[in-house]
Amino acid sequence: MVDVKQLVKLTTKGTWDEGVKTSIQIRDFASVVMDEPEDLGGTDHGANPMEYVLAALTGCASVMISIISKEQNFKYSGVEFENSGVLDVRGLMGVPSVSPHFQRIRYSVQLTTEESFERVEELRQEVERRCPVYNMLKDAGVQVKSTWKIK
Repeated sequence: MVDVKQLVKLTTKGTWDEGVKTSIQIRDFASVVMDEPEDLGGTDHGANPMEYVLAALTGCASVMISIISKEQNFKYSGVEFENSGVLDVRGLMGVPSVSPHFQRIRYSVQLTTEESFERVEELRQEVERRCPVYNMLKDAGVQVKSTWKIK
């Protein structure tokens, strides 16, 4: 069987509001505001873009857990996520030797399940292999440390 690409195009639109605040439109949803805290020149009317990257990791992992758990007949009744990322703002300010993106991310998943830790580990491995956001971060050289626990 020949593996044929199945490409999907995603589109967003943005409008600068003021300072470092921008409204982002995605499909037909209400606009999402991206801003920075006041100490970084913003008005703190929304999360900053890097916080949305961490949120995207949570959302993407949640989707992949749902899909893969069905494939693996893995039963769960809840998932909680907590992510944190460290970046060096010198990179944002133009210091050439400092990367402007996350240096490292801690990514924590807590599953409410009766499944064994071995089954959780199988789920984790497949989610991390297939999650687009997780892999985008890893491919960018970000150190992503994940912790998966049973609640």
